[in-house]
Amino acid sequence: MPKYVTLMSLTDQGIRTIKDLPQRLAAGRKLVESTGGKLLDFYVVMGEWDYVAITEGPTDEAALTTLLALGSGGSVRTLTMKAFEMETVEPILGKLP
Repeated sequence: MPKYVTLMSLTDQGIRTIKDLPQRLAAGRKLVESTGGKLLDFYVVMGEWDYVAITEGPTDEAALTTLLALGSGGSVRTLTMKAFEMETVEPILGKLP
């Protein structure tokens, strides 16, 4: 399944309700699973971003559905990157001139 790296920053609403993080994380996990995906890792980080999530999903459309639902909750803003494992990249590299 495709993998995604999502960087999240808290909104004003998100920081006001930060104590609800465990419940929001559980709900987020269920949301990912409801679209056929899986939350592989989740980190609270310091710096420009507040959280990093590593997920996998059956399709880009399923991932987008999850991200739109997550964003519509109003607690986080997201930036998502599709991740490619080396076993996928190596054959592509072999095709380069």
